[in-house]
Amino acid sequence: MKKNLNAIGLDQQKSKDLAVKLNDLLANFSVFYMNVRGFHWNIKGEKFFELHLKFEEVYNDLQLKIDEIAERILTLGHTPVHAYSIYHDLSAIKEVKNVSEGRIGVNHLLEGLKVLITKEREILSIAGEIDDEGTNALMSDYIREQEKTVWMLSSWMGQ
Repeated sequence: MKKNLNAIGLDQQKSKDLAVKLNDLLANFSVFYMNVRGFHWNIKGEKFFELHLKFEEVYNDLQLKIDEIAERILTLGHTPVHAYSIYHDLSAIKEVKNVSEGRIGVNHLLEGLKVLITKEREILSIAGEIDDEGTNALMSDYIREQEKTVWMLSSWMGQ
């Protein structure tokens, strides 16, 4: 094995650069996850039952993806960030507090998904350039799922 390759046969420096992008994505997912948990807990109004379940579905999915992203960083030979202070500093998605109105919560979901999809497309491009099929497949799956969610939430909002 060449000296400049990591344990899975990818260029070490390029894998490190990709891990930095994945850690940024991990931070965004983590802040988004806490926001969605808050929406789930605090939602009120006539759409309570519908949105309470939807927010729970979303945060459960986010929790799984957080773990997958962290494990991908480890697979690349690097350490996932794991402190809320770092998440706060890195994340383009900002903390949202005290949202109890459904349409506001759904709008925050749409805004957060836009940020995630944009970052995932960037990671997809980089992963493709270095032949990292594992990261590529993960990002492709996330983008496909999240684009459908954006369509459905936008339709719910009447957009």
